[in-house]
Parts: sequence; C-alpha cells; structure tokens
Amino acid sequence: MLFFKKTLLALVMVSILSSLVACEREGPMERAGEKVDEAAEDTKDAVKDATN
Repeated sequence: MLFFKKTLLALVMVSILSSLVACEREGPMERAGEKVDEAAEDTKDAVKDATN
C-alpha cells in the first residue's frame, strides 16, 4: 500500500510540474488569439468613443 501511495504522489507531482512548464511557452495560435482579443477591445473602445 505504501508503494502505491508513493507512486501516486510521484505521478501527481510530475503531472503538476509538466503542466507548469507547458504553460510558460506561448504557441503561435495563442499569440494570434491574443492579437484578435486586442483588436476586438480596440474596436469596442473606438465605437464607444464615437458614440459618446
């Protein structure tokens, strides 16, 4: 039983660490999505300014 708990703990730790490392790198799709979000915000602000 102790071996099972240690193995499970090790697997959990590895999965947490690997997910943290994966989050550090931005892929091209994520960068493109951020640019689209920025463009939408700029458009929304421009429309808001024009209607005031």
